[in-house]
Amino acid sequence: MLLSIISLLAGCGVFLVGMNLMSDGLERSAGNGLKGMLARISNNRIAGVAIGAGVTGIIQSSAATTVMAIGFVNAGVMTLVQAACIVMGANIGTTVTGILVSLQSLNIDAYVAIFAFVGVMMTFIKNNKVKNIGNIICGFGLIFVGLKSMSGSLKNDVELSNFFINIFASIDFPLLLIVVGALFTALIQSSSAATGMVIIMVGAGALPIENALFIVLGSNIGTCITAMLASIGTSPNARRTAVIHLTFNIIGTVLFTILLLFLQNEIIALTDAIAPTLEMQIAWFHVIFNVTTTCVLLPFVNQLVKFSQLVVKDEESKEPVRKLKYVDARLLSTPSVALGQVKREIVYMASLARENLRLAFMEIVSQSGESEDIIRDNEAQIDFTNRALTKYLIKLTSLVDAGEEKEIGSYFHVLNDLERIGDMAENFLEISIDMKKENLNFSENALTELSQMHDKLQVMYALAEDIFENRKVQELSALSAYENEMDALKSELSAGHFARLSQGDCKIELSAFFTSTVVSMERIADHLVNFGCSILSPTGSQKEAQKKIK
Repeated sequence: MLLSIISLLAGCGVFLVGMNLMSDGLERSAGNGLKGMLARISNNRIAGVAIGAGVTGIIQSSAATTVMAIGFVNAGVMTLVQAACIVMGANIGTTVTGILVSLQSLNIDAYVAIFAFVGVMMTFIKNNKVKNIGNIICGFGLIFVGLKSMSGSLKNDVELSNFFINIFASIDFPLLLIVVGALFTALIQSSSAATGMVIIMVGAGALPIENALFIVLGSNIGTCITAMLASIGTSPNARRTAVIHLTFNIIGTVLFTILLLFLQNEIIALTDAIAPTLEMQIAWFHVIFNVTTTCVLLPFVNQLVKFSQLVVKDEESKEPVRKLKYVDARLLSTPSVALGQVKREIVYMASLARENLRLAFMEIVSQSGESEDIIRDNEAQIDFTNRALTKYLIKLTSLVDAGEEKEIGSYFHVLNDLERIGDMAENFLEISIDMKKENLNFSENALTELSQMHDKLQVMYALAEDIFENRKVQELSALSAYENEMDALKSELSAGHFARLSQGDCKIELSAFFTSTVVSMERIADHLVNFGCSILSPTGSQKEAQKKIK
């Protein structure tokens, strides 16, 4: 019996390792696909369910998808209604693992196990895409190796099998079985893995199907522990997402517990008609549970949201705390998604710097002081974003592959360029304040020239943002051309200014302010070229990127 227990535990370990390896490989291979799915989040409930199911089908974990949803809600880029739909879809997506595990009953495990060897061999190839595919194949094979070991230990050792039969006979009570399922799933933090193990025990005859159905119900409650833990210390809406996840599964469990108490034979007969083996019946019961619960509760999403708001109250207003708009630490569990959110955060940071540039230049023109508070606040957010994203990227670097690591390298340089643009915009504000104190104003000709340069800079800024956000490599030459025009304007405006000085049309006290404004705008143009060229150059080097353009 001791050897059988060791074989059972070893098989369980191999099974869990295989699941994690396959999940990680799928996530890395489908990184852009995940980002694409999550980018399509809308207020359409059915679309939200489909996205939740699709993402979970890829990463093989409803808990991970729910944690992602909590991260998005905490970052303020997903509403509670959207998150509720994602959570419902995640519960459907997680049933894929159960169906996969149930295929073991068709005696294909001996053939599929060879995938583990093939996958390991593929991981020795240096190409990252091949490595990821190798991880998927190896994980898939290891799942069946683990299943074979667990199944064999139960089927070949009558004493061990009877031990489990006696245990479940002693707790042959629906509520206790649900609690067992919830606690076991909370321990391993995966309803997919828990259901897989239940399937194996049913197939080996160590667990009656009547008891297994209640344990599967409990596993759906137990999987909520991951989301509940992830919501600690988050915003009220993020905590409400975890409450919605728990409420959804509790309502579904209560509903199906009642059905099983009165219609157990009919439900088992239904699964028997759908699937040819006991293992497949459990897997399809899990599918029926989640699909039915989603269909029942989807029309009541708003009511679920209101209930979560009653459970989790809004916090009393405090001093505003700066935080990132699109990025959340919980998204690090899915690095490809986290990297996509970093890009969105950088685009937002760029928009703040661009807005500050516009407002600060208008202050030079008007000296009204009306935009000073907005500029100061934006600049504080830009500085905070630079520091926070830098720390976040350092953590993310160790979680991504070589290709994404280069992308992260370019983002470090982009952050520096945008932070410098923000500083120069703030310098424009200081220029306007100093000029107002000294009662100085630029002449009409000087303002016209500066406005011409600023307008061209704004056009260049919009182009650089578009290139970075949409990877428009073909527009880099146009961006470079604008930078050459800005260099020419700098020389032209400086010459015009000194001409006005010699003719007595401009005060000498204005020279430092005029020259500083012109030089700053030309330097901003240089930073914008770096910003755009970052899509080609991991180091953020203009020269390196321009070589690639040519």
